This record gives sequence, C-alpha cells and structure tokens, in this order.
Amino acid sequence: MFLSDLQSKDIISTKDGRRIGRIVDAEITPQGTIIFLVVEEKKNLKRFMISSNDTKISFDNITKIGEDVILVNM
Repeated sequence: MFLSDLQSKDIISTKDGRRIGRIVDAEITPQGTIIFLVVEEKKNLKRFMISSNDTKISFDNITKIGEDVILVNM
C-alpha cells in the first residue's frame, strides 16, 4: 500500500465516530518506519476562513484500515 492510497481515505475516530479528516503527510524514520500520520482536520464553513492546525496521529493508534476509511483509537 502506498501513502497516496491512504490519503484518499477518511480518518474516523472509534471512540465517538466523528470524521477527523484526511492524511496530508507522514513522519517517517530514517529506516522507513511510519511514526505519525499528519491529518488535516475537516473544514466546515466556520473554519474555512481560519487556518486550521494539522493533527498528528501515531501509527500505533490505527485500529483498522478499510476500503474507504481508516479507524483510529483517539
């Protein structure tokens, strides 16, 4: 699986079912192991004019990678 495949999936929290956003980048060790996925929070009309902060999700927090979504324990 490529990073570009992951970027097309929505990130969903398993705790409350909310959509967190989409992957925009990844932090990788020199050995090639993914440490964090950088997620851009979903934008709504109120946040459209305000620059949003990106969220880092530890790769260990991923519980399931499905066809359309990635479930994370946050």
